[in-house]
Amino acid sequence: MIDHVRDLASVRDATERLLSAATELDNASVAEPSRLPGWSRGHVLAHLARNADALVNVLEGRPMYPSGDARDGDIERDAPRPLDAQLADVRASADRFQETGAAPADWSRTVELRNGVTDTAARVPFRRWVEVELHHVDLGIGYELEDLPEEFMEREIGFLADRFSGHPDVPHTRLTDSTHAWSTGRAAQGGAEVTVTGAAPALLGWLAGRRDGTGLTLDGGPLPTLPPL
Repeated sequence: MIDHVRDLASVRDATERLLSAATELDNASVAEPSRLPGWSRGHVLAHLARNADALVNVLEGRPMYPSGDARDGDIERDAPRPLDAQLADVRASADRFQETGAAPADWSRTVELRNGVTDTAARVPFRRWVEVELHHVDLGIGYELEDLPEEFMEREIGFLADRFSGHPDVPHTRLTDSTHAWSTGRAAQGGAEVTVTGAAPALLGWLAGRRDGTGLTLDGGPLPTLPPL
């Protein structure tokens, strides 16, 4: 069962880790490329701030973003700011998200995210946790997939496996870290499936588009090509 209160606490802890690490940057390094193609570290920080505000919109019943162009434009506008402005914005927007999450609400209600995607309100804090953890890695400042909390990795692998479940372009695939197992892709046909085995960080890195599958072992076919997130 989703525990949105516990997830909000996890979001707060992850945000503090990110902000603490990012204080070691300076104005020059925040303008340097992140690990995301075409984005500087400033783009990543600007996205994190605007995403927090966008999820406040979701929880309060407004469109997540006015439009895709507006979302992209806000990130481009905010990316060149100096480090102190970036960190203040990430913290202030994170505080707004926490305040909204603490307000009395029906957490079983359905909310709408981008591109018509819907989910329960109770899952929104976990979605924010994903943003904070993975984009901390994307900053390229010493926080790696191996540093992610174990609970987070297990849940995010399951979340992404569910996202690709039934996708016609992904073969039926079994994922395992030798302790847990997940399934994804289209329905099995005649028992045929690809089995992908590896450590949780390697599985998550591949599913989240952060790694190319190095370190994974395969049985039953090549490593499936996953559609963009």
